[in-house]
Amino acid sequence: MPEYLTAEGLEKLKKELDYLKNVKQREIAAQLNTAASFGDLSENAAYHQGKEALSFMRGRIDELEKIIKSAKVISSQRSSSKVEIGSTIVIEVGKDKETISLVAPSESDFLAGKISYQSPIGQALLGRLKGEEVEIECPNKKIKYKILEIK
Repeated sequence: MPEYLTAEGLEKLKKELDYLKNVKQREIAAQLNTAASFGDLSENAAYHQGKEALSFMRGRIDELEKIIKSAKVISSQRSSSKVEIGSTIVIEVGKDKETISLVAPSESDFLAGKISYQSPIGQALLGRLKGEEVEIECPNKKIKYKILEIK
C-alpha cells in the first residue's frame, strides 16, 4: 500500500535514513567495540544496551526504507475546493479557529498542526468542502468542526 507524503515529508525521511545509515550506525558500532573490549559479555550491560540500540536502529532503517520505496508524493497543485491529503485547513472548533494540515501518518506532528489523514479527524475531513461541518465522536462527547478555508 502506498504511503502518501508531501515532498517535504519524503525529504525529511530520506535525511533520517541517511543519518541512521551513515552516522548513527557507526556510532553504535564503535560503542559496541568499546563495550566488547571490557571482556565477559554475559554481564556487560553496555554491550547489551548497544546490541539493543543497534537492533532498534536497524528496525527503523527497514521501516524507513519501506516507506520511502512505497512513497507517492502528493502534488503541490491541489484543488482548494475540497480537503485532500496535503491540504491546509482552517477549522472552527467551538469558538476557536485552528489551522491544520492533513499529512501521512509518518509526517504527523500534533503540536505542529500536522494531522494524519488516517486519524479520526483526518478521515472525517477528507473529501469535504469549505463550509461543511463534521462531527467526531469522542469517548465522552461529540466535537463539531466547521471548515472555514482550504489551502
